[in-house]
Amino acid sequence: MLIRNITLFVLVAVLFASCVGNKRLVYLQKDDLYEDQPKETVLREYDLTYRDYKIQPQDILSVRFKSLTEEDFDIFSDFGMGGGNMAGGGQGMIGLMGELVDPQGQIGFPVVGKVKVQGMTIFEVQDTLQSIAEQYVEDPTVKVRLLNYRFTVLGEVNGEKIVTTQNTRITFMEAIGMAGGLTELASRDNVKVIRQKGDTAEIFYINLLEEDFIESEKFYVYQNDIIIVPPLRQRPIRRYYSQNLSLLLSSVSAVLFIGSFFGLSATR
Repeated sequence: MLIRNITLFVLVAVLFASCVGNKRLVYLQKDDLYEDQPKETVLREYDLTYRDYKIQPQDILSVRFKSLTEEDFDIFSDFGMGGGNMAGGGQGMIGLMGELVDPQGQIGFPVVGKVKVQGMTIFEVQDTLQSIAEQYVEDPTVKVRLLNYRFTVLGEVNGEKIVTTQNTRITFMEAIGMAGGLTELASRDNVKVIRQKGDTAEIFYINLLEEDFIESEKFYVYQNDIIIVPPLRQRPIRRYYSQNLSLLLSSVSAVLFIGSFFGLSATR
């Protein structure tokens, strides 16, 4: 009877220790998580605090020109052909197809030489290059895209990876979705972010469980962010102890049986 009670106690303790409540799994919660909400009705509104991305050194830009000037006289016709089909090309192909921003924050430009683009948004770069091109060709159109906007997602996700995209307006929720989503054992309220700013690195934590995070200035991912998702404290129990629960219980039973056997022998 003693062995059975102790075994049952160990089993219950392991099960409770490995439990993860819904409030630790559901993203962007409010205090009405378990209430029946009216459907097709706007419950709340949040102001998004997105800031347009500013170009920095080592960025790779796709610059495309079109104009009414005949190709033989168009000095920009062979410049800025980046941004075509990069399928299978990877990061190396992106570097070959785009214009690399040098350490001084400049890119090379036909006729005029270097043009400063650091600190500008994509649209400001586009307007600047178009203004320059208008001095040399007829009715030019310039399109600029950032080719190497990237971030890294590590830890308790279903697919650790470096994500490269041309979309500079990505939320942390989207970033995690691009990495396959979080595992059941991921800590959603203590996600670590390492953010590069020039020659420094900022470290901060975000809470993906609170709906108010939508209004945070940290809601969007920045270029070169490193996102590290830690495990819950239940992870060792769920991943290791629970898988070997039968072995653990057998071992406990054997130890108790041996102990009781020697105890009975000593009393005789």
